[in-house]
Amino acid sequence: MITRKHTRQIKVGNVPVGGGAPIAVQSMTNTDTRDVEATVCQIHGLEQAGCEIIRVAVLDMEAAISIKSIRDKINIPLIADIHFDYRLAVAAMENGAQGIRINPGNIGGPEKLAKVVDAAKIHHVPIRVGVNSGSVQKDILARHGHPTPAALVESAIRNIRLLENLHFYDQKISIKSSDTLTTIDAYRLLSSQCDYPLHLGVTEAGGLIAGTVKSSVALGMLLYEGIGDTFRISLTRDPIEEIRVSYELLRALRIRERGPELISCPTCGRCRINLFKLAEKVEEHIQYMETPLKVAVMGCIVNGPGEAKEADIGLAGGEGVGIIFKKGQMYKKVPEEQLLDVFLHELDTLAQQKK
Repeated sequence: MITRKHTRQIKVGNVPVGGGAPIAVQSMTNTDTRDVEATVCQIHGLEQAGCEIIRVAVLDMEAAISIKSIRDKINIPLIADIHFDYRLAVAAMENGAQGIRINPGNIGGPEKLAKVVDAAKIHHVPIRVGVNSGSVQKDILARHGHPTPAALVESAIRNIRLLENLHFYDQKISIKSSDTLTTIDAYRLLSSQCDYPLHLGVTEAGGLIAGTVKSSVALGMLLYEGIGDTFRISLTRDPIEEIRVSYELLRALRIRERGPELISCPTCGRCRINLFKLAEKVEEHIQYMETPLKVAVMGCIVNGPGEAKEADIGLAGGEGVGIIFKKGQMYKKVPEEQLLDVFLHELDTLAQQKK
């Protein structure tokens, strides 16, 4: 049983973050925010996959104003990602952003930061203080030599104080590095020094394989230690893949469970069916399902059902024939060419029954 570190709670739209609330799964669009139709379409897909908070890049005033049209058509809270220009932060909040991500130290100085904070207070918008290895202040970097965990935390604390000096406390904090061990150590240190909710992530993690491994190692260790209130798996892929990996990580740690768990064998010389294709099609089918089930895709018709006996439903293939099994017991024998279609129908039926 994981014991989570207590943090103060904020709300991003209607989603509570920190204070014992469920760990929230986030992602970020990769569309041009000014293209409202494309951005809304991508967010709808992410909502269906289980995304709970979405962030969009705000590069100019047109993008900030577009937030209003986007907000009107989506169901999950929207965070505006701002760099350098305080006017974009203010405009984003005026147009309905339910959170903003800034680095308070590079938003243009004390007076401009005060204008951002005033707008956040008026619109009841929390601020995510975002620090990464590329944004550590020069004097801090000079003292530490490079973006060490201590340097990242010192930078974060300085930025937190800038907001606290303006009597603003609805903050969540992120300190990201592309280095896995730096990320782990930095969040551990920060967690010991403040009680603000923490947004976890490994920045610039890479593609599907490298990004999944790096993020799972860093975030998995931190979440297991009870550190973290919301997170994003950053991948150079369709952001829906980020959501899929996020929920698999939470499931592996027994923190949260959403949708079916896929069990599949790695194949061996006994396999006489195109298991890779079958597993891929089943995985695609279940990614939008919400009912928690154990689903098995096995290659050996002899040993498969027994090896996956805890699965609610599964398939196993032989030469020209396949079987559908439930809880390790044969349920139906099907010609190989019909196996996938019949199996998906049985899977959907079972999911409906278990709702």
